[in-house]
Amino acid sequence: MSKFWPYLKTKHFRNTLLMIVATVFALVLIMFFSLGIYTRHGTGVPVPLLKGLQVEKAIEVLKEQGFEYKIDSVYISDKPPGAVIEQDPDAGTNVKENRTIYLTVVTRLAPPVALPDLTPYTYREAVAILSNYGLKVGDTTYKPDIARDRILEVRFAGQPILPNTKLPKGSKLDLVLGNGEGASQVDVPALLNLDLDEAKFAIRHSGLAIGTITYQGPITDSANVVVVAQSPMKTDSATKIANGTPINITVSQGKKPDAQPN
Repeated sequence: MSKFWPYLKTKHFRNTLLMIVATVFALVLIMFFSLGIYTRHGTGVPVPLLKGLQVEKAIEVLKEQGFEYKIDSVYISDKPPGAVIEQDPDAGTNVKENRTIYLTVVTRLAPPVALPDLTPYTYREAVAILSNYGLKVGDTTYKPDIARDRILEVRFAGQPILPNTKLPKGSKLDLVLGNGEGASQVDVPALLNLDLDEAKFAIRHSGLAIGTITYQGPITDSANVVVVAQSPMKTDSATKIANGTPINITVSQGKKPDAQPN
């Protein structure tokens, strides 16, 4: 140990240390340049501009220049089907030969979507909902109904369609809305033997008003009363009345009769 420290100060030690450092440095340089040659660092083939081309033309260009390719598709209603809208790597990027180029292409077939139920919504709400589903609003028409701007019916290609009907994404739908006025004439509802709550619902649903409610005889249970008379009543000569007409009903104690078997 006593000779070690003096040895570190000798010329022989310094020469040996410098030789080791030089050798390591040389090995690093050799590895760096060898790797660059192996990978052809800084050289390559520029990627052609493919965005905007039809997919068939883009594939032809890639094959001519020795590139591989993979295609993903997406539906965009306002873009021409088959058009390349994205590419990776970008045009002008230098890459090695046989590099795979990834293309995003507008699909030719629109994916199907299920029509949501629009009847609980107004026109403004329905437009927003349809947009979220990728559907469009076409013509709008109105018909008499007390619910103004409420969706009454949805039509596709001139035919009424029901909720959950499958449609191509981007389809244009026509909407039938209520005009807020209601029909000038509505059918007289048949209320006899309905319980009171059912009768009230039927009157309101028909666009009519609830008039006077008369209780006939002793009433011991107000939850169990049925309609025994109404005015006006549906007859062979009078089947319709003006919208908003009040309907007077008479109820008495009793239960709604059971439905008769067919």
